[in-house]
Amino acid sequence: MILQTKYQGEVEINSHDIITFDNGIPGFLDERKFIILPLPDNKAISILQSVNTSELAFVIADPFIFFKDYEFSLDDQTIHQLEVKDESVIYIKVILTIQDPFNKTTANLQGPIIVNTNINKAKQLILKNSIYKTKHPLFKENIESVKG
Repeated sequence: MILQTKYQGEVEINSHDIITFDNGIPGFLDERKFIILPLPDNKAISILQSVNTSELAFVIADPFIFFKDYEFSLDDQTIHQLEVKDESVIYIKVILTIQDPFNKTTANLQGPIIVNTNINKAKQLILKNSIYKTKHPLFKENIESVKG
């Protein structure tokens, strides 16, 4: 299937790779079908592209590459909703807010995206009572500049 995308023009995708967010993404509740598109020569960052709206795409990253101590627990509702029977079938991404220059980019660690790769179901989990914020600097040299 051919998909028109925000950042990569027309791309061919396999419909089996479409990820479903049963409840949409906060702020985009009607958007339920997405595909993860890799960036050439970049394993850390990819694009979460809406299948239905070509102009809706999020830059996402593997948080563990940038934040080695990042951790949280999945609540029972998320485990049930995503039908997680084994944690090895899930992967976690976070949405980035790209800045210019790029080294000022931030990551939303308070709202990780959880994907069950066995059934391609996903959810953006909003962590409550968390030490994480929606705008953590991606690069350590900018941590001091956003405190306060």
